[in-house]
Amino acid sequence: MCIAHVVSLAGFSTYPALLPGLQDEWGMSGAEAGLLSGLFFAGYMVAVPVLTTLTDRIDARRIYFASTLAAAAGSAGFGLFADGAASGGAFQLLLGAGVAGTYMPGLRALTDNTAGKAQGRGIAFYTAIFGVGMAGSVLLAGEVAALAGWRAAFLASALGPPLAGAIVVRLLPPRTPARGAALAKLLDFRPVLRNRAAMAFALGYAVHCWELFGTRSWLVAFLTSAERAGGGAWLLGPIAITAIANTISPAASVLGNELAMRSGRARVIRATMTASGALTCVLGFLLGLPWYVLAVLVALHMILVMGDSSALTAGLVESADPATRGAAMALHSTLGFGAGFVAPLAFGAVYDAAAGGAPAAAWGAAYATLGVGGLLAPLLLRWRARA
Repeated sequence: MCIAHVVSLAGFSTYPALLPGLQDEWGMSGAEAGLLSGLFFAGYMVAVPVLTTLTDRIDARRIYFASTLAAAAGSAGFGLFADGAASGGAFQLLLGAGVAGTYMPGLRALTDNTAGKAQGRGIAFYTAIFGVGMAGSVLLAGEVAALAGWRAAFLASALGPPLAGAIVVRLLPPRTPARGAALAKLLDFRPVLRNRAAMAFALGYAVHCWELFGTRSWLVAFLTSAERAGGGAWLLGPIAITAIANTISPAASVLGNELAMRSGRARVIRATMTASGALTCVLGFLLGLPWYVLAVLVALHMILVMGDSSALTAGLVESADPATRGAAMALHSTLGFGAGFVAPLAFGAVYDAAAGGAPAAAWGAAYATLGVGGLLAPLLLRWRARA
């Protein structure tokens, strides 16, 4: 499942990796470029409640395979037909909907075949390996675009999802939904909303995704701006630094879950959220630092942001009723990727508003919109728990 997960994400970061060039070529403002990035998450947010809740009724493998075809169509369509923000946004929506049918339904397929500590650790590895898929997507986009242009990069990324679908259908055993699940109302989230523990993890995940996907959508553009401001080429370019940061971050996610299992999920989640939020709030203001210092800070930032990812999702799965686990995972993912839809747009709008001043001030203000959530969420979640 982890191998399939990495392959299925081949198109996830194609647009963010190529954002600087596409923004120049299509004459997009920061808000427009951010909206185009956010439309991926909008497609995900619309599709995930239906597709993930259906795993309470239908074998998750079937949903997974059909969704990989949609993801491939989104990437291929962007590469063949996109000629501006409007057409590009339509294919971003389709790609997001396709990924919605692979990420959480894939996790459901995994949890259906595991139990106990093996299940918790399986969730940790599966969610953490997302970063490896992101890194592969960034590298694939950068290398293919450098050789054959951005359209070829999108077409190349379309090959991954169908391969992932074939792996899951061929190698994962079929599962029959639990008795009674077929009688549950589709998109009835009331049992999940009444589950206070599950909702705490879902709300925490929304804050996590606000910071994570806002950062990932703009990281290559931020590093490209820093390289241009420095006046010379870096030894490691923006694509390479982004890929390295995404590659090492899964270890932090797995470690965070292990610490959460031993020291308490709430404690670990609050600590990592606070630390990542603080660094996010200042990262943009550090635009003028030497490239190697900035690279280390970007890697550290991604480690901190990912530190609570697996702990939040594993906590949600463990807290959910098995009969409505698909609905719980659907709501969890909807809240998270809904935040992922708004975050890139908010980032771009704040950057536009502050762009008249120094570049570091504009990037700093934009990054601060992401970091403030990580600073406030632990306080709000602690207040909610006490209430």
